[in-house]
Amino acid sequence: MPGNVETAVATMEAAQGLPMHLAHFQFYGYGQEGAKGFSSGAARLMEAFHRHPNITMDVGQVLFEQMVTVSGDVIAQYSRRGDASPSKWVVWEAECDGAGGVVPYRYRERSFVNTLQWAVGLEIFLLAEDPWRLFFTTDHPNGAPFTAYPELIRLLMDADYRASVMARLDQEALALTLLPHLRREFSLHDIAVMTRAAAARLLGLEDRGHLCPGAIADVAVYRPQADKRAMFTDAAWVWKGGRLVVREGAVVDRPAGSALTIEPCYDRRIERDVKAYLDRFYSLSLDHFTVGGVAFEREDAERFRSIRAA
Repeated sequence: MPGNVETAVATMEAAQGLPMHLAHFQFYGYGQEGAKGFSSGAARLMEAFHRHPNITMDVGQVLFEQMVTVSGDVIAQYSRRGDASPSKWVVWEAECDGAGGVVPYRYRERSFVNTLQWAVGLEIFLLAEDPWRLFFTTDHPNGAPFTAYPELIRLLMDADYRASVMARLDQEALALTLLPHLRREFSLHDIAVMTRAAAARLLGLEDRGHLCPGAIADVAVYRPQADKRAMFTDAAWVWKGGRLVVREGAVVDRPAGSALTIEPCYDRRIERDVKAYLDRFYSLSLDHFTVGGVAFEREDAERFRSIRAA
């Protein structure tokens, strides 16, 4: 929504210095300037972000790809069904407390709005002063599939390539952004921080996100290439948990993965207030939202690993 950058800034202020993570924030970086009343608010957003060291965020970059929007905002999804590309969509509602919608969509290079969204995400990246607080996402699958990460890496590491893409886009939209004037290029270190080390640190996972002794050996090795998209599209070697799974670009092993579940520490007394709120305003009780233990069977015990947060 145009102007939603002010809501984003107000949310940072409302945290009052407490840690807060803001997800896929490209979608909240819009101003109201220009003839269409729709512009980039990235500079305003990042100015507030830099003033609040307690805030972390991930970007949710839009790329010009076929993707699909998935959202619990069933009214918004229903209202955009006419934009479905291809023309298929589904929305559902469950007892008034649960709903969702799936609408396929393709971001287009000549679209004013899509160009602005693409530019705002890149502005957020390029204006960020601290890669340890800004994480690398496309809000998969809403902004782009995660398989498009190599394209985003190239856009951030290669200013000339970024300029060549901008030449194909809606110039009216680009004029309402700072992007044409940003020549910053990310280093390989910046990419490693945003995609690996920073997320591990945020979640308190001391055994990953680094290559020090004692770390879990989740390692990807790439051959240096000038074309960073080509470089990151195909890993030369990959180890997963110390097991070699890719050798010279060929998959040689397919070990089962695991899901990490966080056990946060909190004041248990808050459950009383949350329960009272749900009992007053919802048709579902607190028990409906509780996620119990997952280690009921051997398969789950192997698949899930619990991490206790500090």
